[in-house]
Amino acid sequence: MKSTKMACVAVMTAFAVLTIPTWINAQEQAREQDVKHHHYQLIDVGTFGGPASAFNSGRMLNKRGVAVGASETSVPDQLSSNGWPCGPGAFVYHAFDFQNDHVIDLGSLPGTDRFCSNANSINAQGEIVGNSEIRKIDSVLGLHEIRAVRWNGNLIKNLGTLGGKHSAANDINDRDQIVGFALNEIPDPWSMFYLAFGNPNGTQTRAFLWQRGTMQDLGTLGGPDAMASFINRQGQVTGISFTNSIPNDTTGFPTQDPFLWEKGQIIDIGSLGGTFGQPSALNNRGQVAGNSNLTGDETQHAFLWDRGTLTDLGTLGGTFSLANWLNDEGEVVGAATTPGDSLLHATLWRKGKITDLGTLPDDCFSLANWINAKDQIVGQSFSCDGTIAREVLWDKGVTIDLGARILPGSNLAAINPMAINERGEIVGKGVPPGCDSEDQCGHAFVLLPVDDDIEATTGAIRSDPAANPKSPAMPAQHRLMTQEFVAQLRARLAQQNHLPNARAGRR
Repeated sequence: MKSTKMACVAVMTAFAVLTIPTWINAQEQAREQDVKHHHYQLIDVGTFGGPASAFNSGRMLNKRGVAVGASETSVPDQLSSNGWPCGPGAFVYHAFDFQNDHVIDLGSLPGTDRFCSNANSINAQGEIVGNSEIRKIDSVLGLHEIRAVRWNGNLIKNLGTLGGKHSAANDINDRDQIVGFALNEIPDPWSMFYLAFGNPNGTQTRAFLWQRGTMQDLGTLGGPDAMASFINRQGQVTGISFTNSIPNDTTGFPTQDPFLWEKGQIIDIGSLGGTFGQPSALNNRGQVAGNSNLTGDETQHAFLWDRGTLTDLGTLGGTFSLANWLNDEGEVVGAATTPGDSLLHATLWRKGKITDLGTLPDDCFSLANWINAKDQIVGQSFSCDGTIAREVLWDKGVTIDLGARILPGSNLAAINPMAINERGEIVGKGVPPGCDSEDQCGHAFVLLPVDDDIEATTGAIRSDPAANPKSPAMPAQHRLMTQEFVAQLRARLAQQNHLPNARAGRR
């Protein structure tokens, strides 16, 4: 598959001590035998008539290969369309369910084509959660109100709010417990939801747990607002919360810490010295991976929180790192900068050690998005000017160019593999011919393994930093490019997650 122009991807930051890469045994085995791996069939999920479709960050893919996201219809959106479920384009989005090569339009709460909906997470049973617009207009924002929803088969259920005007569901576990955020009726100038639209005239945004028909307010860490992001098999919840109502000079809003909620108790995960942090994943052992600003809020580092201990995961010798996902073994993936912040490389943190996953040949930057239970990692490798992206699978000490493993038959450029399940199925977002913006006209895609033990004679290299010609420190122009690259990723993260210091509105 040909390389394509990069569309910036979600990211964050961290810090630690550089250690020797840990995939030594796998590398030695790879030198002694041929590298073998699947070919893949690429399925373009397409759209519902509009230009774009996408998977969301979070639990978008389950173990049975069912994936959820949102797709543009051919119905123009309205001036009152809410940017939270409606996405970046000019058309109404509908949540979709992809399974067995079929795409199902999940519809929206009003039951018409004129309102947006979005699917954020799916559990093992195929139950889906997200949000949907309703007919009612929020008079403060001039936008449609949104509601947290659950889809069970073809049935959509409104989960309600905590008395306020908006709610959204972010995650669901296999016990039908759902978490997200909902507004109450208490006036709040620091409302996380309203600040995402640049408006201080909102009401409190609260993290919720929905179970057995009841929505429970999970409380906060002392400030007025909180949001819940993930829930695991045990019913543990992680999210973000303001710790007070006092704006910081560096961020312009109150201190935000990640939290863990369990059995009625909310625990402050803390920070690495800065005033902003948030989780990026929660596993079934109760471990939380995420990112936190350092003192002064100039940069951020990846962290792992485990039973009360917050660990700075470190960097590859630079000043920045980010965590994107972790598996149930506590292995974390993301990216980190090298000495002098000259490069940004995909990174694996495992059992206290940090591994530079490297790049594809001739590239300078890379990013790991997801790791499954079999230690398979997907992400991207970028050219040294940041304009060309190639899709990558890191598997058993080998770096594989996924583009070289995709069978002929699709002209979709799969530039952003976002997640991989235990069956090796991969989902992400690519661009069709004539599209120059992943946001505006990109398509969701699925990669299905179609054969076994095929020699990867092209597109496979050993994960050996010594063999990577771009590993040494780069000249000043590359350090500048790294700064710009990291800044783009951080801005993208803020936009995708509707952070309080970033406008989420599309107009």
